[in-house]
This record gives sequence, C-alpha cells and structure tokens, in this order.
Amino acid sequence: MSQPVFPPAPRPLHVVALGGDGIGPEVTAQALRVLRHMQARHALPLVIEEMPYGNATWRATGRLVPAATDAAIGRADAILFGAADSLGRSAMPAEERARGSLLALRRRLNLFANIRPVRTERALDEVSPFKARTLRGVDLAFVRELSGGIYFGEPRGIERLEDGQRRGINTHSYTEEQVVRAARFAFALARGRRGRVTSVDKANVMEAGALWRQVVGALHHDEFRDVALDHMLADTCALMLNRDPQRFDVILTDNLFGDLLSDAAAGLAGSLGLLPSASLSPPAPDGRRRALYEPVHGSAPDIAGKGIANPLAAILSAALLLRWSAGAEAAAREVEAAVSAALSAGARCADIALPGEAVLDTAGMGDAVLARL
Repeated sequence: MSQPVFPPAPRPLHVVALGGDGIGPEVTAQALRVLRHMQARHALPLVIEEMPYGNATWRATGRLVPAATDAAIGRADAILFGAADSLGRSAMPAEERARGSLLALRRRLNLFANIRPVRTERALDEVSPFKARTLRGVDLAFVRELSGGIYFGEPRGIERLEDGQRRGINTHSYTEEQVVRAARFAFALARGRRGRVTSVDKANVMEAGALWRQVVGALHHDEFRDVALDHMLADTCALMLNRDPQRFDVILTDNLFGDLLSDAAAGLAGSLGLLPSASLSPPAPDGRRRALYEPVHGSAPDIAGKGIANPLAAILSAALLLRWSAGAEAAAREVEAAVSAALSAGARCADIALPGEAVLDTAGMGDAVLARL
C-alpha cells in the first residue's frame, strides 16, 4: 500500500496487544515477534503492552475486559488484536458480552475506516482457485465504512408477533457525515495508489444505498476530481472480483458489503490466513489516529491450541501498524517483502499448502519471516 495519509506524532506510540480467543493468541505472538524485531532494528519509539482479553479471561476473572485491560485500551494509540469468538460467549451475561464485544471496542475507539488490502503472490498461484492470468498483478484495498450500517442501526432485535412468530430486525442506515468521512479517506488513499475509487452500493433497491451514491458522487465532484470514480452495485462487484480483479484499486463500500466482499476476495490471495486489516479513527489534534490492527480471519476454535494456524495475516497486520500508526513506511515494506520472500522460498502453513508440500507450524512460519528480515 501507499505512504500514510497522515504524519506520525513525535511522542512514543503506545501499542496494546490483545490476543483474544481461539487462535488469536497464537498468531498475535508471532506478530509481536516481528514487531519487536522491527522496533529494535529501526529504533522505533514503541511502548508495547500485552494484556488479557477474551473468553478465557472471562472464565478466569468473570470479565471479558478486566479493569487493567480496560485502562490499557484507554491509553492505547494502537491495538494489535488477535481474534474474537462471539459464538463461544453464549454462557456469558448479555451485558458482559456487549461490554467486551469487538463492536463495542470499535465504537469506543471511534473507528470509522477499515482498510483491507488484498495482494496476490505469484508463489501461491496454485493455491488459489483462480487461474494465474486472473491473479496476475492484483493489488487492491477495501475501505469499509465501520461505524454505521446494519451492524449499528436501530431498531434491532428479535420480537414476538401477535400470531406467536418471532421476527428478527436489523436496520441499515447511514448519515451523510458517515458516508463523507469514509469516502474522503478512500479518495485520499487512492491518490497515493493508482488513483481510482470504485464505490459499491445497492442504490437500485436500498434508499441508504441511493444516498451513499449521491454523497460519494458529490464529494468527488467537489474535492477529488483528480481521482477516477466509478459506481458499482455490490452483486456486480462480487462478479468482477472473480472475473477481472485487476481493474480494482480502492473499493469503497459500507459496513455489510465491505465485510462480505473483502472476505470473498480472500480467494484471490489463497486464504483468509493471508489478509490483514487496519481500522482507523479520525485524526486527533496531534495528527495521530487511534487504530486497531487485526487479521481478517476469525478465532478458528477447531484448530486453536494445535499450533498450526497461519500467522501471516497477523504479521501483515503488524506491518500495517508500522505504516499507519508508527509512520515507519520502510519498516512496513521490509516486513511485507519478508513475507513474500518466505512464501517464494516455499514456506507454507496447512491452509496454503498443496498436497505433498512440507507444512510449517505457527511458530515455524514466524521463524521463516524473521529469517528473511
């Protein structure tokens, strides 16, 4: 990805690591190895703090987010996050689930822009279900609006109707301000890349989608005419990600479509275990944004504790932290190059290995990346 669109602040960067649930602690441990290596190598002013969070913490303490962790989050500039297992929290009181949820954390940090880069590696052409000619040169970034849409809209819930049936309700809603700040971020990002934004909506059937398209178009006309803009329906975007992914540079879309389409794009890379993400707040007066960095994949409880999870998405999330929060572009590029070099040399975890290929465990893949650094 491009240079950061905001300058790093001069004070030390306070990083809080929350391993979370399932494979989260395992992959975060490898990301921290790489982050600490780059901290020493580039003399970066980072203060790194590891704190307990998640289902195991709740079982031990009765809190998903203990008081000390809550205080650390309050003073954090950046959070390196592992994974959250919401399905594993059914036994918890609803209030505790809500207080410690990932959505609550995003709301607390005022995160509004989620960046999910998707790049293809020549070494993994045979791992992807797509033909090599489709994969060649894919380098795109989703900008997913993170504070609104169907995940936050009201009313929501499950109600019982007069005839005894239950009805589930979720509300998809957006304000102009929410659309503008996400779109402005996407246009600014595209200026440092290849200069094209594809705005994705369902303006044909959703009023909120029609507003999205109108607001994005007006902002483009007023402030970003140097950036190319095209509008695309979400179902068409899903098709074109399969047929012609090279056409995309920055894909701007809402909370729901961004979640779905970016996960689907993992097929281009070869695995969800390769996709990082960064979620950013608006800038503070000192220019620094609060941020959360996490792999796109989930907690994968079926393989948790086995030491076989792919840590590359977490390691690449640490690279995004170096870029977007630490302002250390050179260090970020070194980590990304080391991941590419490890893959080119044949380093494989189980999720990206072909039949008969040697498979590394989680720590072994961390070793492979560090060896290239």
